[in-house]
Amino acid sequence: MRTVQLFWGAVILNVAVVWALFFTVAPEPKNAIHGIGLVLGLHAALLMILQLTLVARLPWLDRRIGMDRLTSWHRWTGFTLFWVVLLHPMFVIAGYAIAGHSTAWQQFLNLAGMTGSLVGIVALVVVVVAAGVSIRYARRRLQYETWHAVHFFLYAAVALVLIHQLFEFSAFTASPVAKAYWWALWVFAIGSLLVGRVAVPLWRNARHQFRVAAVVPESDDVVSVHVRGRHLDKLPARAGQFFIWRFPGYARWWQANPFSLSAAPDGRSLRLTAKAVGGASAALRHIPVGTRVFAEGPYGAFTSLRRTREKTLLIAGGVGVTPIRALLEELPGDVVVLYRVHRREDAVLLPELEALARDRGARIELLTGRTGAGDPPFVPFDPQNLAAKVPDVTDRDVYVCGPPAMTDAVIRALRALKVPRRQVHAERFSLAA
Repeated sequence: MRTVQLFWGAVILNVAVVWALFFTVAPEPKNAIHGIGLVLGLHAALLMILQLTLVARLPWLDRRIGMDRLTSWHRWTGFTLFWVVLLHPMFVIAGYAIAGHSTAWQQFLNLAGMTGSLVGIVALVVVVVAAGVSIRYARRRLQYETWHAVHFFLYAAVALVLIHQLFEFSAFTASPVAKAYWWALWVFAIGSLLVGRVAVPLWRNARHQFRVAAVVPESDDVVSVHVRGRHLDKLPARAGQFFIWRFPGYARWWQANPFSLSAAPDGRSLRLTAKAVGGASAALRHIPVGTRVFAEGPYGAFTSLRRTREKTLLIAGGVGVTPIRALLEELPGDVVVLYRVHRREDAVLLPELEALARDRGARIELLTGRTGAGDPPFVPFDPQNLAAKVPDVTDRDVYVCGPPAMTDAVIRALRALKVPRRQVHAERFSLAA
């Protein structure tokens, strides 16, 4: 929590600096409408810098905040950036039109004829496209690989925004202090991105030399891949975390998927278990043993390090059981596992869970059936039903991983039962499986 407060405190401080620079060193705007457009432009640059920091995957930030929360912030920051980037040129054009007693279309054509403004317009188009494919309706209909590839174009937008900023004579470049401030922010953001997304993964993969050791079908549409490498005892991975996996000798480089570790790291091998929901994940069962693996990670704060109580409740849905299974292997003390699936046949890794539960003295309960079916309706994560299954839930840390609808239902129930927020740890299915 302290890290979260420090993070957003730094963001608020930078917003204050942006406003101070605007009122002290920026050129006088043509009018109030033009001034609003300029302020929006400054905030667009700040939001893009924040976006780069959120997706940089810096290990120290990820361990303290968690990739799930960082990704949620990234999503909301992205949509805020979309509206700010969209409104910025509208207000600037309207301001120029009012000041010049001309039409907005004429002012648009004038700006489009200027190199700096044209670059900004192209950056706007890229941001609009990326925001479009991130809308929930579109996102559900795109394969992860396609969505991931489209977002790579945002790096082009970053470069264009930086060029646009350099061409604009405003609070960006109006004084040496402003120049130094903005360059420091850009160097920090781009440097963080290069360290977290390039330098650290390259170094770790060169050191560990990951390769496929075995491929084990778990069901018709679920497969486990065992990965070995050198010096894995030095890899800072924990149960509950995930990697972003690539198989460059077998699949295209941009086909990358986030899969959780489905077994606690033992210093000798790693195991991922995935359900076939896209082209890359469906092809995992056909990967030859010995294939080179490029793994980015480990990521996520969904680990035993977040525990605040001696007792634990683990709740899994579908293939979201993978990090839960790994946590069960590592967590000490009194542990209860609730595993939600439609049918018993859908319960991936159930024999392993049952064996671990016997060995560790844990209690595991399989929750099968269609939500809302029957009389009374089957609603396993209704607050009363959850409290009946785990009467001491308020005295436990609760780890939840599964489809978004299930995760949201569990979190609502925990709030209704007054489980302290610090005891609730959630990993969204979109990241963990």
